[in-house]
Amino acid sequence: VQLQASGGGLVESGGSLRLSCAASGFSFNDHAIGWFRQAPGKERETVSCRTRGGTTYHADSVKGRFTISKDNAKNTMYLQMNSLKPGDTAVYYCATPNVVAVTGCYGIDYWGKGTLVTVSS
Repeated sequence: VQLQASGGGLVESGGSLRLSCAASGFSFNDHAIGWFRQAPGKERETVSCRTRGGTTYHADSVKGRFTISKDNAKNTMYLQMNSLKPGDTAVYYCATPNVVAVTGCYGIDYWGKGTLVTVSS
């Protein structure tokens, strides 16, 4: 089982990045997907999740700016991040949550290694 995140980097405030996460070794189509992040000195938090049926959850801090999506044919999930702010600076992780609720996403089956996003002011 492998989740490989990519697409992080350094971007100026107001800019955009698209993170990708390639999945292998399990039935990607049968899982919800999610992105989480951990900023320096802070706990890991949920960013965005999507159920198999397409229902999404977004943290209040990213609503209207971030979009989560998946391409089942490519076994890949994405996080499009627009209007980035310095507060979005963190290591971003992709994962497969069991539960996507109005309060967040829980019960992670698989975690990917993180990709660092740095937003300069």
